[in-house]
Amino acid sequence: MTTPASDSPYIGRFAPSPTGPLHFGSLVSALASYLDAKSHNGIWLVRMEDIDPPREMPGASDYILRQLQLHGLHWDGQVLYQSQRSDAYLSTLQQLQDRGLTYYCQCSRQQLKKRGGIHNYRCQLENPAEPTALRLALPDRCNIEFNDLFQGPQIQDVKQQVGDLVLRRKDGLFAYQLAVVVDDAFQQITHIIRGSDLLETTPGQIYLQQQLNYTSPQYGHIPVATNLAGQKLSKQNLTPPINHETPVKNLARAMSWLGLPVIKDANIASHTSCDELLAWAAAHWQRKLVPPEMERVASDGYQGDTTA
Repeated sequence: MTTPASDSPYIGRFAPSPTGPLHFGSLVSALASYLDAKSHNGIWLVRMEDIDPPREMPGASDYILRQLQLHGLHWDGQVLYQSQRSDAYLSTLQQLQDRGLTYYCQCSRQQLKKRGGIHNYRCQLENPAEPTALRLALPDRCNIEFNDLFQGPQIQDVKQQVGDLVLRRKDGLFAYQLAVVVDDAFQQITHIIRGSDLLETTPGQIYLQQQLNYTSPQYGHIPVATNLAGQKLSKQNLTPPINHETPVKNLARAMSWLGLPVIKDANIASHTSCDELLAWAAAHWQRKLVPPEMERVASDGYQGDTTA
């Protein structure tokens, strides 16, 4: 069982990808990580995961930062941009390669699909001149256990259930699994609060942390927000951005989703600013209040009058 250091000061983070503006689901994730940090007198950082230019929307990074500020979600320190971290990623890849922990792979998505989508063997390259990905070679038995703050005990055989991790893609771009592990260590992140759609990626990240002698953060995966059809609220599902004209109402709805008794508190009616509402929420935040499953709502986050 992976146990993070308990004597470290709390450092949390929110790490959006600039593929579009924040929507209600991403606001919930940002708010949860912010409140968990502030309720523990911790530091809350923002990192922009801008390492996938083909998927990124021009101007989205700045727009996301403005959305956070508009909602009173002010981060500590400077924003870290992954697009400026190439040297760190290259150095880490070289370290892993020098230890014989990686191999080159030319398999296509179609080939992986025929094998159930799991790549758990070393490739034998037919044409080394063709573009290749770089994978982390996992041991045959790679059981990773950890205790999630919201989902409880977790165990995964990364080799058999996920496969050897891609560290650098065929197109030469750095993979998420590499960048997130390197940057969490660089920023000394102690707690990661994020959506449960990323729960499956966590054991692989922990294994990579172990190979690099990094201390693993404490993970907490909150249930993801879904629309009325049961789909995750996401940019891919054309979820509209949060309404920038109603930041207090947006926060109140997100807090209600996270189990905070926004309406039941007699003093909440006097909270007219985002800063006041966030201060109240940080004082009342409890992980145990977060429901195991979120109710479905309209794609814009509207739940009726219960959170108005």
